[in-house]
Formats: sequence, structure tokens, C-alpha cells
Amino acid sequence: MADAYLGLGSNLGDKAAMLTRAIAALDATPGLRVTARSRFYRTPPWGDTDQDWFLNAAVAVETALSPHALLEACLAIEARLGRVRERRWGPRVIDIDVLHYAGAVVEDERLVLPHRFVRERAFVLVPLAEIAPDLVIGGETVVQALAKLDRSGIEPDEAGGAAPCTPARGA
Repeated sequence: MADAYLGLGSNLGDKAAMLTRAIAALDATPGLRVTARSRFYRTPPWGDTDQDWFLNAAVAVETALSPHALLEACLAIEARLGRVRERRWGPRVIDIDVLHYAGAVVEDERLVLPHRFVRERAFVLVPLAEIAPDLVIGGETVVQALAKLDRSGIEPDEAGGAAPCTPARGA
């Protein structure tokens, strides 16, 4: 089993319900177990800023899946939950990104690991810092990378619980 970290986001519909459903779907995926999740964070849009605010979270998983199979599992969950890819960085009902996969460095047309923008996005690093503050990505810890970024507009959302948690299997 390998440890991996995923970032989740939603800015359409019931955002909290969508993140909760996505996390449950990840945990129900054969060869994948959610071991921790962050609180949910209300965040401003990034890239294409003419859209509604996002709700973001991070999860830690243990997986028997390869990095590419993990990506495919995430894409399948997105599709099942209604994700339609219309424009880059546009609104989405759910987004699940593979941020880091222990021991894997991948760069091809389908997948880049560690995720190419992980250290540039506070909306990814704030929730990730809750569950993996000492994770090293690109030569620095999540906390070190986060210290360099503007966190304005990123606030915990009550819908995501008061603190990071470890879900019970099958919950």
C-alpha cells in the first residue's frame, strides 16, 4: 500500500454534500482507503475568477492502485457525481486532484506528480497542512510552502466539521 494525498473542490450546487459524497466514494473504491481528511474550507476561485466561491478539502489515502489507476479512479468518481469539463479552471460540481503519491515522480500527458501547482495554491495547501504538515513536496514541507502564499479569503467552513478527522471504514 502507498500513501497518497488528494485535493477536492466544488463550487456548484450543495458544495459540502458533494465533497462528502466524493470522500465516501473514494473510501468505497477497491484498493483505496481514506485515512484522514481536512476540514472544508471556503476559498475564492483561482485562475478563472468570474465564478462562485469554492469549498475545498484534502484527504490522505492508502492505496494499492498505481498512480495512473488512482487518477482514473478519481476521474470516474468525478464523472459519476456529474462533473462536466467545459472550460479550464471553470465552475465544477466536483474536482479531485492527485496531489502527491509516495515515492512517485510522474510526468506524462495524463498525470504529473507531484501535482505541478500544489505549492502555488493556498486553497490546496491550507487543508493539506491540517493532515500532512510535514509532507515534503518539491524540497519543502507543506507548511513551508504555505508560509510563502497569501491565504486571504480562505476560511474554515462549518459544513466540514470543526477539526480534521479519520473516517470509519464504510462511513
